Amino acid sequence: MRHARRRLVRRVTRLAAVGGLLLGGTMVTRAVASEPPDASAVPRTYAASAADTGSDLVSGLGTSRTAGSWINADGKPVVAVTDEAAAAEVRKAGAEAKMVDHSMDELKSATSTLRSAPRVAGTAWVMDYRSNEVVVRGDSTVSAADWSRMTEVAGDIGGFVRMERTEGTFTTRLNGALPLLSTAGRCSAGFNVTDGRRDFILTAGHCGPNGSVWFADNRGNQQIGPTVQQNFPGGDFSLVEYASGDAGAGADVVSIGDGKGVRITGAADPAVGQRVFRSGSTSGLRDGEVTGVNATVNYPEGTVTGLIETNVCAEPGDSGGPMFSEGIALGVTSGGSGDCNAGGTTFFQPVTKALEALDVKLIVAAQNGAGQGASPAPSAPPTQSAVAPGDASPGSSASVGGTDASTLLSRLADPKNVGPGLLVVAGSLVALVATRFIRAEQDRKAYRRYYSATWG
Repeated sequence: MRHARRRLVRRVTRLAAVGGLLLGGTMVTRAVASEPPDASAVPRTYAASAADTGSDLVSGLGTSRTAGSWINADGKPVVAVTDEAAAAEVRKAGAEAKMVDHSMDELKSATSTLRSAPRVAGTAWVMDYRSNEVVVRGDSTVSAADWSRMTEVAGDIGGFVRMERTEGTFTTRLNGALPLLSTAGRCSAGFNVTDGRRDFILTAGHCGPNGSVWFADNRGNQQIGPTVQQNFPGGDFSLVEYASGDAGAGADVVSIGDGKGVRITGAADPAVGQRVFRSGSTSGLRDGEVTGVNATVNYPEGTVTGLIETNVCAEPGDSGGPMFSEGIALGVTSGGSGDCNAGGTTFFQPVTKALEALDVKLIVAAQNGAGQGASPAPSAPPTQSAVAPGDASPGSSASVGGTDASTLLSRLADPKNVGPGLLVVAGSLVALVATRFIRAEQDRKAYRRYYSATWG
């Protein structure tokens, strides 16, 4: 009776092990099949998709018939047009058309005239697509005489140039996500990038000249590395090379405070109207909206062009910090006016233009949704899932400072990964080997008993 039970247990165990092998193999096959067909594919926000629609229409219709595009509150692209035929084409493409008086050619001509006028520190201008105007702002440092002269220049251009005085001063935010300190001042780490051989931190150009050595602590004990390339003024970006040449674990994560971070999955240009987030070591995580692109700012140190204008607040020490949305890198903090109590205007250096100029690629999270490792980002990520601008989030969360046991367990438990299937296969193999070993051991003992009885 006992032997019959043992044989039954062994048979059931073997059948369960074989079933486990089949199940584990199926799980692994499905996990592999569910991976993106293109390993370089990077998700994008709905705002990026809407922006592509708007920019494609503007490009196709031409700058004499359009005056920019933006995203409205419900996430749909809007294109400013100057004639009914262009409006009809925009509506046919599924976008909203808005009739305006002044084309992009006229707006660009106005900004060109402003650039050719005598430079006045403390001023900035941007093309406001939604109001079909060029907005010129002057901070508190601009004298009445200089403002009067600029007002005369604007008057000569036409009535679509709007003059505004703003509180505070347009300054670079020297002093991000994690602090960088050197004799040049304090800045923020932006995004990790690579040239394929060495890893770097992308940060603001005004943070320090080539040769500036950066540390993670104010005592100079934790050296990060030196600034090896700088562009400022003109642009506002630079590279800090890691002393070890390697960004290390978590290179695809930007800090948002309290030991938390956001995984970065790609880079793109933002659209007017898009909700964005900024992280800095001084003021932490803040959000707001893109109010303009291709902005020009006359800092005391020099003029910077091609910036992203936002209503996100920032304070000294936030320079170089990352701006992103839905895990997509958009810019690094340049400067602005105001603070996070009263609000203000903040400008950002577009990431895409900095990457192109520096010939480096963004280090991004792996594309299976679990963040296993990092890799350089492709230059042109495809369309991503829909989410309206107002509902946008910073991106998928991650811990700052490495991978812990709970993260590893969650990865193993994720049915989209091969880990669970491999565990089932491994367990089934162990069960098969164990039953085979037990059977062999029992046969050996039975043989010894039989041999002893025969020759005893």
